[in-house]
Amino acid sequence: MNTTTRLPGRIGPRALLITTAALPLTGWALHAAALHRQLAASRRDPLTGLLRRDAYTARARRLLTRHSDDLAVVMVDADHFKAINNTLGHAAGDSVLAAFGARLTAWAGPRAATGRLGGDEFAVVAQVPEALLERRLAQLVRMLHTPVVLEDGRTVYVAASVGAATPAAVGTRDLSSLQRAADAALYEGKHTGRAVLATKQHTTVPSINGRRAGRAGTASWGRAA
Repeated sequence: MNTTTRLPGRIGPRALLITTAALPLTGWALHAAALHRQLAASRRDPLTGLLRRDAYTARARRLLTRHSDDLAVVMVDADHFKAINNTLGHAAGDSVLAAFGARLTAWAGPRAATGRLGGDEFAVVAQVPEALLERRLAQLVRMLHTPVVLEDGRTVYVAASVGAATPAAVGTRDLSSLQRAADAALYEGKHTGRAVLATKQHTTVPSINGRRAGRAGTASWGRAA
């Protein structure tokens, strides 16, 4: 009994050409996908999943250009963060930052620009109806004051200071000016447990690259954010 498997007929020139051409295309597709993943990863902070400063700035400016109404620029500082690191360790501090990143993302939604500016400082540009802004900011404060439970079961009591600015209230759509005003409002309400809405007066506070002068790291910023 002949058990030899019969192979199909000879591959034609056209089929051979398609098969040969498909091999490098497949390789390039895989390479492009890998590059895309690397690019996406480079745009995000690995600890919090939020946009890095440059990526956040680009997206925030697009939002300010495309949407004329109901936009708010929100600045957030984690309160007493150094004490958390010093007393509970840096792993606990990382867990707090990761929790803040998740909470900010949940609050702002997928269409917002949500970024970690560095350390324990965050920024959000999101569409929030003016009529709901104070209520939504109060909701954000409550979220950021919710204790963080660590993997080992310890509970970390956290807090954050929040300042916000809108183009209508401040009179500009410039991102740096809005962040300066929101940052000044944040400082005004520091450790009070309430969010502060900026006015035009908050834009006169001295700043460097859109952040209040004297903040750690402001001198090293080479571009407006």
